[in-house]
Amino acid sequence: MRHRHPRWTAIAAAATALTLTATACGGSDEPADTGGPVTLTMSAWSLKTTPEFQKLAEAFQAQNPEVKVEFKEYDADNYDTQLTADLAAGSAPDLYVLKNLKNFITYQAGEQLLDVSDVADGLGDNVNGLGNYKVDGVTYAAPYRQDSWYLYYNKDLFTAAGVTPPSETWTWAEYEKAVADLTAGLKAAGSPAKAAYQHTWQSTVQGLALAQTPGADLGSGDYGYLAPYYERALEQQKAGSQVDYGTATTNTLQYQAQFGTQQAATMLMGSWYVATLIAQQKKGDAQSFQWGFAPAPQHDASTKDEPITFGDPTGLGVNAAIDENKVAAAKKFLTFVAGEGGATALAGIGITPATLTDPVVQAYFGVQGVPGDELSKFAFTTHDTRAENPVSPQTAALQNILQETHSAIMSESTPVDQALTQAGERARSEALTSK
Repeated sequence: MRHRHPRWTAIAAAATALTLTATACGGSDEPADTGGPVTLTMSAWSLKTTPEFQKLAEAFQAQNPEVKVEFKEYDADNYDTQLTADLAAGSAPDLYVLKNLKNFITYQAGEQLLDVSDVADGLGDNVNGLGNYKVDGVTYAAPYRQDSWYLYYNKDLFTAAGVTPPSETWTWAEYEKAVADLTAGLKAAGSPAKAAYQHTWQSTVQGLALAQTPGADLGSGDYGYLAPYYERALEQQKAGSQVDYGTATTNTLQYQAQFGTQQAATMLMGSWYVATLIAQQKKGDAQSFQWGFAPAPQHDASTKDEPITFGDPTGLGVNAAIDENKVAAAKKFLTFVAGEGGATALAGIGITPATLTDPVVQAYFGVQGVPGDELSKFAFTTHDTRAENPVSPQTAALQNILQETHSAIMSESTPVDQALTQAGERARSEALTSK
């Protein structure tokens, strides 16, 4: 017996345009469970290099041997497109990962996610990012990861340049001074390293601007709040403190190589990079040096006790077309991965989970290679992480417009004020008319 055959609705989800048209029931073709062992299917990608899926399944199955979790692997770069096709064809797995927040509303509005409010109610207050999956009082998914952006810094290069390392209270003004001092100090020390590396993604500028600027609203069509963040980035380019945008894009520079081979003393990047850098240093793909991570610099000192940063959660939802007899097992698995059990398993491999409790923090900093200094621990445990992609039907379209704006500004083809004005005009004419 199938749980519920969703009434499919064609959804035009702005830029991603994930049109959802169903022709058959979803879920697997496995016969309905009759009280014996249950096999759940779950979406995943890059299984050989992304250990989190298998880790969650193994930890859950160790406590629940009657439930087996099998994976359906998708291409990482085309995940949403391929998953959408499977949902329409009725061949999608029982549970699927919401890889990014901006497409969540498409799946929810298409009635492709089961109501899991009962799971959310039982998770408590320690699950960061859970509220992003609530629409009109109903919760449709639960996060198992909540990455946040940090300031990574190379302790050895700070020492070589004679510059004081970051603190937990750094503002942008203090960061700018440190970058200038690093630029001069590294040059004086004969080091070829830059003071900073800013990757080419729009997130590196826009994410923190949206999170930290009082009153900033992605859906307002007013993007003046981005101006000081872009002006700072451009000034650092012109000063030679960081590789310029044109060089980074033309040469397809990898941020892992820029920081991991000591070509930059600082880098703003998401918390996932902790596990990556540890693995690369272990394999020899990154050089051996002392490093740590600090809170992202702040708009002002008012947030020093709980620094504001940004990041989207990674969620897991239950296919609305799941076999009815699998629902209890699916919700049990969802409860596990979003709760302390799944969080501890993920922390044990250096991944930042959505749930942060003392055992989870202990597991994370018990991983060999994770910096154990107090500043890194503060950054991991104390922050106000705000969504880069606030849930809205317009978010995907607006982010696509702002991606083009980012390229225009950072390549210096369009002045900052002109580019932001044009972005607002396009937002109002192309995306916000449907609000």
